[in-house]
Amino acid sequence: MDKKHGLFSKSNSRRSRSKSPVRSVSPIIIRRRKGRYVTQPDRHMSEMLAPVREGPDPDGEDSGSSGDYSRFERRWYNWMKCQLPVAPPSVSSSSDFKRTDLRLLLGVLGAPLGPVHVSALDLLPHLSIKNTPMETSSAQYILQQYTAASGGQKLHSSVQNGYVMGRIRTMASEFETGSKGSKSKNNSSKSVESGGFVLWHMNPDMWYMELVLGGSKVLAGCDGKLVWRHTPWLGPHAAKGPVRPLRRALQGLDPRTTAYMFANARCIGEKKIDGEDCFILKLCADPATLKARSEGASETIRHTLFGYFSQKTGLLVHLEDSQLTRIQNNGGEAVYWETTINSYLEDYKPVEGIMIAHSGRSVATLLRFGDMSSGHNTKTTMQEAWVIDEIAFNVPGLSIDCFIPPSELRFDSHVEDLSQGPKIRTLHGHKNG
Repeated sequence: MDKKHGLFSKSNSRRSRSKSPVRSVSPIIIRRRKGRYVTQPDRHMSEMLAPVREGPDPDGEDSGSSGDYSRFERRWYNWMKCQLPVAPPSVSSSSDFKRTDLRLLLGVLGAPLGPVHVSALDLLPHLSIKNTPMETSSAQYILQQYTAASGGQKLHSSVQNGYVMGRIRTMASEFETGSKGSKSKNNSSKSVESGGFVLWHMNPDMWYMELVLGGSKVLAGCDGKLVWRHTPWLGPHAAKGPVRPLRRALQGLDPRTTAYMFANARCIGEKKIDGEDCFILKLCADPATLKARSEGASETIRHTLFGYFSQKTGLLVHLEDSQLTRIQNNGGEAVYWETTINSYLEDYKPVEGIMIAHSGRSVATLLRFGDMSSGHNTKTTMQEAWVIDEIAFNVPGLSIDCFIPPSELRFDSHVEDLSQGPKIRTLHGHKNG
């Protein structure tokens, strides 16, 4: 039964600890200390997650200073919209290249979000055939089969919170640059980074994740009103647009949220994935959401999610999403960034009756184009493989205090219009949103 899981060369017999989650999981205590999150892991977590760097970026650039706010804002745009630098990566030194490599990996595969807002308080649409397009009614039927195959609506509704811990390995496999008359590839950066992540979620619409990779830590969370991230090079920053779930939760870890995500999808056909016949559901972010996610020189043009559901098991086996962002440079032509992530979900096992994918792999492709004056395009390919070690539902003692955003982010108002995105004021006094 052992399988090769992408970048993982060996199968680990310890990876499925979900048979007795109450016994094996000792919850991580997340406290607030002077506006920062402090994690107190148990002994097993200390063995898995290596010590991480804290503080400013190794380049010595402190993006928190108010004098560099314009530069901070540009980086914030790139992180929130496409998570890429405006210029192609520099290969002047191996250390600089590795650092750029790691930023790309963390920016793209670390904590991406789903395309639209969904809520645990929503209800799945009832199967309707009369006066309903065939594409829509077929999608509703497929979602009903998926809900039943993954545990059933009653069991899903009984889950009030959850905990997941896993290991990841990532690699930026290829940088490709092209101009009007030439093309070159750089495969010298195939350095593999190992790490792990911890994900907590709680109804309604709250989640918190810590991900450690290559000596750097990325934090991300949502308190139901605001989505935020914290990186070593940008510090804490708020996501633009409506509250959206973490994409990693859609990768076979949260069937209920996955079903809600595809509630308004259309069935567009069939396709074989790894030799398995699948139905394809397509979901597009609506114009209001795209507009709310756009700001200044950065415009989110589209964000599309495809779900491939096995005709044999009814489970989600492949997830593909693609988003296109347009960045208007001052006095120059617009540059386009297209980000595509393909995730393959494997090794489904029941956890308290709910089917969970215990391993998988993702391949991300980033394409930069549109600058006709220089004729310079770049393409970057990255890979990630993950294995789930522990998972549990309805963890005792988990409270909403674990999902409070960092104190550096403050609401302008207690009442927020999710369709327009939260209005945030940072410590610099600049208003975003």
